[in-house]
Amino acid sequence: MTVYGVWRCSTDHQDQERQVLALKEAGCLPENIYGDKITGVSDFSNRPELKKCLALMKANDILIISELSRLSRSFTGMINEVSKLLERGIHIKTLDKRLDTTAMPKEITMLIVSILGYAASQELSQLKSRTAEGRAVALSRGVKFGKKRVYDKHVVAEIMDKRSKGHGYGQIGKAMGIARGTVQKIVNREKALA
Repeated sequence: MTVYGVWRCSTDHQDQERQVLALKEAGCLPENIYGDKITGVSDFSNRPELKKCLALMKANDILIISELSRLSRSFTGMINEVSKLLERGIHIKTLDKRLDTTAMPKEITMLIVSILGYAASQELSQLKSRTAEGRAVALSRGVKFGKKRVYDKHVVAEIMDKRSKGHGYGQIGKAMGIARGTVQKIVNREKALA
């Protein structure tokens, strides 16, 4: 019997250290800890480290995860993956103590997984809804999304030089690969600063 640990972070901004530390404290050796930085609703084929871990596991091995949603946040994804693991004789334990298949019959396990899967999928649905509402409110207030492009002093100097030579905003933008409106904003800002 080998104990494996799996962590998952949804974005590059999240840090897996907390999960890795908890997995070590639960008895996972560092060489048996795997993880991916990917959303919980992503297809399992996009989780190379999880696939590698599951390929190594044999009957009676234990998979430890911080919570079941680290495996999947979709209801069907969670049910399918847990079912496959149980069919292979692999046990699952969550660090939040909501699931421990070593201490319960398969029927109870699937009931618990169904409830947790439903809760995870509802939580994800609410999160998406709140995000969409927040985005709509921000857009109505004029907030623009996306990375704000910063132009260095050389680009600004070139724009101002072209403008002083009588070039139009559109002409400058086309030549430099910058939107006409952005060129106009840069020019107006520079004039205000002068």
